[in-house]
Amino acid sequence: MKYRLIAAVLSLGTAIASPALHAQETGDDKVLRVCADPNNLPLSNDKGEGFENKIAELLAKDLGYALEYTYFPHRMGFIRMTLKAKHERLPGRYKCDLIVGVPVGFDMGATIKPYFRSTYAMVFKKGTGLDSVKVPDDLLKLPPEKLKSLKFGIFSQTPPVDWLLRNGLFDQAISYQRQSGDPGAYPGEIVEKDLVAGKLDVAMTWGPIAGYFGRNAKAADLVTIGFPPENEIKFDYAITMAVRYGEKDWKNKIEEAVQRNMPGIQAILTSYGVPLLDESQASQTAADR
Repeated sequence: MKYRLIAAVLSLGTAIASPALHAQETGDDKVLRVCADPNNLPLSNDKGEGFENKIAELLAKDLGYALEYTYFPHRMGFIRMTLKAKHERLPGRYKCDLIVGVPVGFDMGATIKPYFRSTYAMVFKKGTGLDSVKVPDDLLKLPPEKLKSLKFGIFSQTPPVDWLLRNGLFDQAISYQRQSGDPGAYPGEIVEKDLVAGKLDVAMTWGPIAGYFGRNAKAADLVTIGFPPENEIKFDYAITMAVRYGEKDWKNKIEEAVQRNMPGIQAILTSYGVPLLDESQASQTAADR
């Protein structure tokens, strides 16, 4: 969800760097400066606990760089306050130089080759009459009275909305805002709090969020099922990294470091419960063609 939020909501123009900002090459001081959200597990937080934090640590170690962060919530103004913001104490530098996770198609920075693909997923409690559900469409095979009783948690303007509409279940949806004004709120609450508390029967969200909180919930035994790629609704998205436009050498350096460390990156993602797809499983919706 974070990725769609950045791509769909932020609409800032490309900043024009002053000559002074080009006086120093990004990375020439051996510091990897990362732009990140301080409260967006499992992606990142200001304690360094997210998988994007761990990937950044891996890249910094590979490059022999120190690692620093500029944190700002992933909402309107994120790019302006991070990737395109001048450093207050270091003339000729920006606050941060790399965003570890953005969707392919992100247009507010130059992107490297994608390094993983994931999909939206659903999460539900074991022992609540849904144990026969092994793929999302199995929900439609439930007894009518059971199906009609289910409460679905969704985020507005995400693919599960289209799935519920297609199957005549949207009236049973409880909609959540993708962008909250509360800095303490985080997308995983839909699973970690509301699903576990019984306010929802099925939570539908971006796979990395579903997989992480589905695996780590302490108060309930949860099941996570990914939406398979299909040609009508796009559930799967490739994720890449972004740097500023015009910094070709820096982009190449990051891309090469990512390629060298793909086994380690994949291991990190797997350890966080991220549902991973390979490119042969990518959907081919009309938007992709």
